[in-house]
Order: sequence, then C-alpha cells, then structure tokens
Amino acid sequence: MATVSNFLNRPQLVAPNTGSRIDEAMRQLGYVPHGAARQLAAGRSRLISLVVLDLANPFFLEVARGVEDVASRNGYVVTLFNSDDSPTREQHALQAIEELRVSGLLISPVGAHSTMIGRVRADGLPTVLLDRGGSKSEGCSVAVDDHSGGVVAGEHLIAAGLRRFAFVGGSTHLQQHRARLRGLKAAMRGAGIADSDLIIVREQMSVAGGLRAGEELLARSRGPIGVFCGNDLLAMGVERAVLTAGRRVPDDFAIVGYDDLTLASTTAVPLTSIAQPMYDLGSTAARLLIDEIQSAGHQHERVQFKPQLIARDSTPATDRPGAERH
Repeated sequence: MATVSNFLNRPQLVAPNTGSRIDEAMRQLGYVPHGAARQLAAGRSRLISLVVLDLANPFFLEVARGVEDVASRNGYVVTLFNSDDSPTREQHALQAIEELRVSGLLISPVGAHSTMIGRVRADGLPTVLLDRGGSKSEGCSVAVDDHSGGVVAGEHLIAAGLRRFAFVGGSTHLQQHRARLRGLKAAMRGAGIADSDLIIVREQMSVAGGLRAGEELLARSRGPIGVFCGNDLLAMGVERAVLTAGRRVPDDFAIVGYDDLTLASTTAVPLTSIAQPMYDLGSTAARLLIDEIQSAGHQHERVQFKPQLIARDSTPATDRPGAERH
C-alpha cells in the first residue's frame, strides 16, 4: 500500500519498473484515484492555478501553453482563471484558488501591488509573478524588459525619420504599458525630441480599442507620425482605422505593435512588432513554481527576457542593427 501511495503522490520515490507494474495494474482494474480524498490526506492537490489578464488576447494563450506543457510533464493539472483586467475579478479568483487548496499559483497581476497576492504568499502558497517583475525577496518572477522594448520601438521609428509620435496603450495601472511608454519617451529624449511631440491614447487592449484609438489619432494628428502600440491587437485596430480612412501605412502612419502574435504578419500591411518569448515566459514560470513546490532548497529567481524588434511593412525600412525585415 505504501508503494502504491508513493507512486500516486510522490512518483519520484518509486523505481521505474515498479511504477510500470502499478500503472499496468491500474489500467487493468480501471482504477481512478479519488482526487478529493488525496487532497484531504496530503493537504494540497496536484493542481496549480494560472490567473491571466485577458484570455481574449492570444498572447496569454501561448503563455498558458508553456505553463501547461511543463505542468503536465511534472504531473500537475492547471486551472485557468481570467481576471479580465479587473481587480475585483482577480480577488474573486484568488479566493477561489485558496478554497481549491492548490499547490501553487502563477499570476499576471492587474495592478502593481495586490494585498491579496501578498496574503496568499504570506500563507505559504508558492507564487510566481508572470509577465511582471518583482523583488527576489518576495518570490519568483518572470517578465520581459518592457522599458527596453519601448526604447527599441522608439529608436526604430526615429531611424525611419519620424519626429512626431503617439503611444496607444491600456489603462494606467498596467505596469507593462507604463514601462513601454517610458522607453519610448527615453528614445525620444535621446534624439532631442520633446514630450510635446507625443500623443497618448488609452484604450481597451483589443482590436476594437485600437480602432477607436486610430480614429482619435486621425482627428488629432497632422503629417507623418510614428505610432507605438502597447500590444498587437491595438496596433491591428489602429492600422485598420488608418487604411479605412484612405491614409497610408507606413507613409502617413508608421505603426509598431508589441508581442509579435502570429496574426501580426497576416494583416493588410504586415505589422512591425516587438517580440516577446510568450511560450518561454509560461514554461519558465511553471518550472520555477514547481521547483518551489518540490524543493526545500529552492532559491527565488527574477528572470527577465529581452524583447526583439521584428520589422515588417508597417514601418519604413531602416539600416539600423536589429531591424531585420520579415
């Protein structure tokens, strides 16, 4: 009985040959472990929870695929929650997760500071911040250097000859979009371009939001303008609004997105974008979480990936390094 229990709950303790015999016996008997009973006995389940900002954004679907692949290989099942960029929905998700007695939590937080996340960490639940930087003293985090991404986008547009700019981003509480905007401003300052030459538009992070932003920019801008969008969905909407109005991309509006979704290369004018390693974000976060769950000697890590410019036809060609066209 002890060996079978180890196979079901701590398979690393069971010899491979013995594990194979138990697995075969379970198949012959049609035995299915009682998850709730195992959870009560062990105090924790084989579940880990993933909370994302927006399931309508393909970025988070690719992140989730990376999480699920690593979790599955290690015998965990992923439960998925969508906060929809709402602090209230995030809090409800975290309350449900506490009741599920999951083994660990991966979360892309709505705001920069969450009392609820601090509480679940203080209660001892292994937690990794995903797509958000954090302090190693608090726990693990996996993110992309969004400030650097903003700098790269800005420098690319400046190298193409642009001197007037717009930033289209989500709500101000999104740390990632704030960092991307700061990066764009840093590139502008480095080229001697004043903040007064920058238009900022806040919208819902969707194609529909980008359409509305594009219509606003059409009404407010005169002459060629470089538009840096906080994600590809916004950029797709801006591009559609510009083309529908009979304006030209990239001659009138040079557009840079963020994420490099698969869809970015299929738009009417293929979209220049700042690529994030979406799958690697998810898989790395899951690896760190499982190590924290299983290893008594776990050391917190703060992993930060570098973004990469993928240049396409929505911006003019430049000869700057890193602006290879696709």
